[in-house]
Amino acid sequence: MASLTIRKLDEAVKVYLRLRSAGNGRSVEEEVRVILGELVQGRSELSGATPLSAVAHAEAAPSVSASSERSVTLIIGGGIAAFKSLELIRRLKERHIHIRCVLTKAAQQFVTPLSASALSHERVYTDLFNPESEFDAGHIRLARECDLIIVAPATADLMAKMAHGHADDLATAILLAANRPILLAPAMNPLMWNNAATRRNVLQLRRDGIHMIGPNAGEMAESNEAGIGRMSEAVEIAAAAVDILRPPRPRPLAGKRVLITAGPTHEAIDPVRYIANRSSGKQGFAIAAAAQAAGADVTLVSGPVDLRDPPGVTVIRVESARDMLHRVEAALPADIAIFAAAVADWRVANEGEQKLKKTSAGMPQLALVENPDILATISKLKENRPPLVIGFAAETEHLIDNAKAKIARKGCDWIVANDVSPATGVMGGDRNTVHLLTRDGEKINVDSTKVESWPVMTKEQVAAELVAKIAQTMEKNS
Repeated sequence: MASLTIRKLDEAVKVYLRLRSAGNGRSVEEEVRVILGELVQGRSELSGATPLSAVAHAEAAPSVSASSERSVTLIIGGGIAAFKSLELIRRLKERHIHIRCVLTKAAQQFVTPLSASALSHERVYTDLFNPESEFDAGHIRLARECDLIIVAPATADLMAKMAHGHADDLATAILLAANRPILLAPAMNPLMWNNAATRRNVLQLRRDGIHMIGPNAGEMAESNEAGIGRMSEAVEIAAAAVDILRPPRPRPLAGKRVLITAGPTHEAIDPVRYIANRSSGKQGFAIAAAAQAAGADVTLVSGPVDLRDPPGVTVIRVESARDMLHRVEAALPADIAIFAAAVADWRVANEGEQKLKKTSAGMPQLALVENPDILATISKLKENRPPLVIGFAAETEHLIDNAKAKIARKGCDWIVANDVSPATGVMGGDRNTVHLLTRDGEKINVDSTKVESWPVMTKEQVAAELVAKIAQTMEKNS
């Protein structure tokens, strides 16, 4: 017998089958096969069975699986990026996530149900009116017997239907019936992504609480097409899914406003050249992400960097030190200010209106003037000074001595000091070794500074540790 078709079941039996199949990580059809097999073998008690009397009054909401394995319903939309969904299945399986796949009619033009089934080790669903799965409203089960619904690729058409509440196929019926988080990975031509209708739909979906990742910028499948519209890579989507599936994190900075600077500044010499440094902005961006995850309302003022905006963070892009100071002052008041940017100390006094040329007299003279000191300016404010001001000291020699002098000179509360000598690989790298210097009460001098040295960590770990320390201090002070 290739398939099972069961009709006219009592409601209690339907609920029982749904609960048991969800608990064992199987489809209802597979669970019925197991039950029949156990009966044929003469077992008087069904393994893992729950008495029908116990489920007769069960709530309509799906049960939570006894297994620690999380489950995802993956809806594969109809676009060329659908081929990435097969890699996504593998990445989710690596993270011990159980997957059931739904393919739209258009998706089947790009990937086959057999491919998705072979990778997920589960039956694949394609038809809203399939009698084998819809004898007990299978689309409702697919919508609710999971911990998360992922749509990848989420096409412009699918998002439009979601935004307007359409349910004319299995995928849209699942999405409309869902009471689980939904994660969309949009993928489409850049012109479609930037179309006013798509932008309205995206805005509506975000208002509805839908999670999104991407799209990314890059080459399109179409010849000579590039821009924003590529579906995020499978590892990025899997990471976003894991983040959503994690238990709610503590939010110790909820209600706090955090202001952060990051990256270098570019001080123009002429329209072509500028003075800068090697700061990548990674540490400041990591701190912004960690503060946002801790519940803070985060504003990040960043110099020119090649980094994505951290989700949920207000990012303001600037070029020069003067721009940065202006935007920092405009972002006040704040409860916490963290100045991780490597601001250029000097700028050219008279920026050339045209590109400076070589002459027979040699290099043109460049008169330098000092840039505004952002950390000192904010630390010494009489009004609107954040209760906690944290600076960074990037040094190449005498690290602790220079950092102690800096905290006394600038008037900030803490200094995060790190050695940025070329041999350390900190500038532009992914790891950091820092020392946290804190003032002893209201005293501002070298002798009153406490030093706490941290081991080598990734910049994300440094960020998490710093935010945890901030949260402890804010709670203590409150």
